[in-house]
Amino acid sequence: MSQPAAPTTVPETARAVQARNAVFVVFALAGVAFATFASRIADSKVQLGLSAGELGLTLFAASAGSLTALPSAGRIAGRLGAVRAIQLGMVFGFTGLVVIATAVDAFESRWLTALGLYLLGMGVGVWDVAMNLEGAAVERLLGKTVMPHFHAAFSGGTVLSALVGAGMSWASVPLLVHFSIAIVASAVLGVWALRSLLPREVEETETGEQAAAAAAGPRPRSAWLEPRTLMIGLVVLAAAFTEGTANDWISVAFVEGHGVPVWAGVLAFAAFLSFMTLGRLVGTRLLDAHGRIPVLRVTFAMAAVGSLMVIFGPAWLAYAGTAVWGVGASLGFPVGISASADEPARAAARMSVVATIGYTAFIAGPPLLGFLGDHFTVLRALMAVTVVVALAMLVIPATREPAGRPAA
Repeated sequence: MSQPAAPTTVPETARAVQARNAVFVVFALAGVAFATFASRIADSKVQLGLSAGELGLTLFAASAGSLTALPSAGRIAGRLGAVRAIQLGMVFGFTGLVVIATAVDAFESRWLTALGLYLLGMGVGVWDVAMNLEGAAVERLLGKTVMPHFHAAFSGGTVLSALVGAGMSWASVPLLVHFSIAIVASAVLGVWALRSLLPREVEETETGEQAAAAAAGPRPRSAWLEPRTLMIGLVVLAAAFTEGTANDWISVAFVEGHGVPVWAGVLAFAAFLSFMTLGRLVGTRLLDAHGRIPVLRVTFAMAAVGSLMVIFGPAWLAYAGTAVWGVGASLGFPVGISASADEPARAAARMSVVATIGYTAFIAGPPLLGFLGDHFTVLRALMAVTVVVALAMLVIPATREPAGRPAA
């Protein structure tokens, strides 16, 4: 057995490093695609003449698209391979962006915008699961934890896209022009990245090894029956709500609640994303040193404090609050994904369950915040973050590292 394996060790390591770099790009491009629209939410709200509640229901379409795609995303990736699954996600996502831009610029149609958001949500859902599964496979081949850095690449993509969006908003560039530039640039980078991901035969070897390990002992028939997996899903749900609330509403809250121009509201969004990226870059070392549970408790608490600074502080303190909130929102999602993959044999099934639970935050979040915004203003509606964070504190222990394994 060892004779044939020895010659492939070096090439496989080099291949994993190349694939790791490609996964960074794929995560970053997903962030660019997401924030391309998110950075223009405030502009779209004005152009479409929407109230907070109407905007919330419109944004619900993207969440519905993601939740539609997520339950089958794992099977799609397994049947087509990560490369083709990500390609499929990109096609749906980019098509959605074109439909959104056309709906807002040419037709000022809320319902056509919702259709575009649904397509964008479906694309991002398939893209998200496929790239996380690819990241987990690369992580195993490298033999070290890199998942938070992949999610930092996603955040980095959102930061870049948000800054571009702020400039486009300031210059009153039509959405169709802005989105077309983003799509072309992403497609060019995507062609290189997809060619450098793990070959299909490596993915199939990983899948075969996991299946063999799963057959070695009794397992629940479904990951949906595992209490720990469900509690990790709740942690990810809280993290997704904490992050998604800022993504969807922070620029609107600054414009309507603090009276800043639209472009300055987008800068608040960019500041949140920048500090979330920073939190993910430095978070790995904190997790290694202190473990998942204490780090998540501190970061979730920071998210609550930061959101309160945004809500109740003057504008200058609110901008500082976006930084605290961003760091606080940085680690919940990637740590939850990593925790779901602690046992490689069940990683794909558990990750699909955790992702599906987490994405329900994107279903409930927009309409909930819109409803609260109509009754209490968008800025005060952000208080929902504090409530969700308090509930998340109860289930954070589910992310504990397996016995005998070093922290994080």
